[in-house]
Amino acid sequence: MTVFEVRQGTSPVILGFPHTGTIVPDAIRARLNDNGRILADTDWHIFELYDGLLDNVTTVRATFHRYVIDANRDPEGGSLYPGQNTTGLVPETDFDGTPIWKDGEAPDADDIATRLRDFHAPYHAALAAEIERVKAIHGVAVLYDCHSIRSHIPFLFEGKLPDFNIGTDMGKTCDPAIEAATAEVCAKADGYVSILNGRFKGGWTTRHYGKPETGVHAIQMELAQSSHLATEVPPFAYDAAKADRLRTHLKTILERIEQIALGLKR
Repeated sequence: MTVFEVRQGTSPVILGFPHTGTIVPDAIRARLNDNGRILADTDWHIFELYDGLLDNVTTVRATFHRYVIDANRDPEGGSLYPGQNTTGLVPETDFDGTPIWKDGEAPDADDIATRLRDFHAPYHAALAAEIERVKAIHGVAVLYDCHSIRSHIPFLFEGKLPDFNIGTDMGKTCDPAIEAATAEVCAKADGYVSILNGRFKGGWTTRHYGKPETGVHAIQMELAQSSHLATEVPPFAYDAAKADRLRTHLKTILERIEQIALGLKR
């Protein structure tokens, strides 16, 4: 199988898609229980949602599912949110805290090491290479990491999640102008609710690559799936009308980020 897919562009903006993949190798799928095989925690239709919004943008997409290994988690296994419920490098449960593996089939340390080598590392090697390529063109690169999640998950957060959840690790991962422009577009989007560095402050990818002092900026956008899906349960259908309305604002965000990035040339 192909672990990742890359579309190369010349924009200073790179879109990362670590959680849109649904491929689970047969040997791993056989170990998932019925709940795990639903693949509920996929970022459903996010690649489609962003498609065509910014000319000449580079995209890097993991094709494997996060239950194989989570491409947005610390390869050392550290928690993104110490003291809060979350899922790990290779999840043992879904986002509701329900087991996803058959009894006795949860991955052990050797399994995790193999999956790091075969899936996690190649994806990040490809992403890092594209960041360096784009930076060589412009002197700067901006990684916009694309995510989504169900709007109601009591195991992870209380109440309903805002539509736009912007993460910059409290302003550490990108230039303030990138953060401010993104937050401004979201705040002005009629009918939507947004938050900056709320429950989701940016995953490992954003925190790992976002080093503004080196010319590499990163920002994560976690969208509530209610903003673009007809239903957040199977079959996780795409709602074209909702999505088209949302895409207008996402396009504005990406265009604003690109303009700022071009002004940040080192």
